[in-house]
Formats: sequence, structure tokens, C-alpha cells
Amino acid sequence: MNLAVSFEDVAAAHARIAKQARRTPALTSSTVDALTGAHVFFKCENLQRMGAFKFRGAYNALAQLSADEKRRGVITFSSGNHAQAVALAGRMLDVPATIVMPQDAPAVKLAATRGYGAEVITYDPQQESREAIARRIGAERGLKVIPPFDHPHIIAGQGTAAKELIEDAGPLDMLLVPCGGGGLLSGCAVAARHMLPDCRVIGVEPAAGDDATRSFRTRTLQSVHNPDTIADGARTSSLGALTFPLVLQYVSDMLTVQDEELLGSMFFLWERMKLVVEPTGTLAACALLTKKVDARGLRVGIILSGGNVDLDWAAAQRLRMGKGKS
Repeated sequence: MNLAVSFEDVAAAHARIAKQARRTPALTSSTVDALTGAHVFFKCENLQRMGAFKFRGAYNALAQLSADEKRRGVITFSSGNHAQAVALAGRMLDVPATIVMPQDAPAVKLAATRGYGAEVITYDPQQESREAIARRIGAERGLKVIPPFDHPHIIAGQGTAAKELIEDAGPLDMLLVPCGGGGLLSGCAVAARHMLPDCRVIGVEPAAGDDATRSFRTRTLQSVHNPDTIADGARTSSLGALTFPLVLQYVSDMLTVQDEELLGSMFFLWERMKLVVEPTGTLAACALLTKKVDARGLRVGIILSGGNVDLDWAAAQRLRMGKGKS
């Protein structure tokens, strides 16, 4: 099978972004190790530039545009983190960026995207297709469309997170990765299975948006319409034409977690590891902490994919859970 991305692409992306992307730390926690019986390494992409792994793929993609494409500018569609990543990479590379975002996107992500200098166009996700809007405006203005996950340069860039984790943590028996459209999962799976052929790579998505899990189980591309989940970065309708074959080839299993489990795991990371992680960024850790996988005696890598969370929203959730007061 002729797949869209190879490890050589990931390695080239790593060299391309090395001076711009942060080499985020791989942190450990004796508390987590005791709870799970595993030796766990957390790749902290919540500490990446603009607060998420998405910077890796966005910078890798924009850096490879032609001079004319850079001059004309780019357009993308995103609920938040890819939006911020393209906006920041565009500012750094002097590429004008236009972003199509849902009108109910987290306020912190809308504000940050505008703050990086991008033009934001909002839409009603119940009535309109973000892809259709972006492609229409792109054609009208002559802008290059940079999709959030289904693009070889995006996938290769995201895979650099797993490459770094393995280089810094050493051999892993298992790697747990959040999954929305599959860009991070497929890129990390390419890297991990090349560097550690026996490593089990497991994707984790919200139960309300289980399209990737169903696709993996049936080996037929499945979709979901506007999944109602707090993991806003995983509200994608399906895996992509490029990410789906990579997931089938390199991923060992797929799991889902409930939103209430995500909240509990998110606040655990905040309180016990002092790591501000957003719900989507908590997906992989949640699968481990709620023991959806048996990791006893294993060396386990966890990708914490992002930390762009609305603190007012989080405080309200904490109060709702009945733990806001001592």
C-alpha cells in the first residue's frame, strides 16, 4: 500500500521545525505510576507554542509553501488549536492566514487566533460545512487550503511529538494518543512503529464521537455528525482519506472514554501534576487513569496534546462536580 506519510517524512519535518517548535518535556509522576502499576511518560504538548501539538504540523506545512503561495496566504477550518497554530505559523513566516471557526468555539481559542493576527470567519456548525466555506473562500481569494489533519505535511509534523518522546524517554511498550481526525494519531503511529516495532499504539477518542473506533473495528470509514462532547478538538466528523489508511496500518487498537471520565482525569492532572491540560488533551491519559488498558509492568507513553482551556468553563465544571469548595 502506498501510504501518504513515512518515517522519513516525520524525520524531515523534525529537522524543519526544530528551531521553531519547543522540545516539550517528557514528565513522570510517581503517583500515576503507583495508581497504574506502569512507568508512565507524559509528552507535554500543552507546553508547546500556542499551547498544543498543532504547531508542529502547521509550521511544517506553511514552511513548505511556494513563495507565491506564501504571498497569497492560506485558509483553514478548525475548532481552535489548528486555527491558532496556523495563525502563529503564518505570523512567523509572514503568511496571511484566514481561519473558519465555529461560532461556539471556546472563547479562549477565538481570542488567541485573532491575537496571532489571523482573520477569523465564524459559522454555525448546525447549518453550514466548515470545509465547504473554506474551500469556497479559498477559491475566491486564491488562498491555499491547509486542512487540520488530512494533509501529509500536517501528519508528518504531528508525528514529531512521538519521535521526541521516544528519544527522550527511551523504549516504550505502549503509546496512547488522542484522536480526532487522526493527524496526531497517524503521525505518531508512523514514528513509533518505525522506532519501536513492538510498541502498541492506541488511539483514544470521546465516546460521543467514536467514528474512528468504529472505523478501526469495521475497517470501513465511519462518520458522526457534530458529536456532543467537551473534547472540542475531537468533534471531527470522521478520519480522513490519508489518516484512515495510516491508522489501519500502524495503530494497534482504539478506545473511547466518557466526558465525565475526561473531566475527572483533567482535574487530576491539574491538581496532582500541576499540568493545565484541556479535555481533548486529556483523552490518552484518561484511558490509562480509568484503566481502559492494562498497563501493569509496562513503559507507557502518553501524549498530552493541548492545554488551551477556558478557565471560567473549567471552574464551572468543577463546581458542578461538587468539588469546588473544601
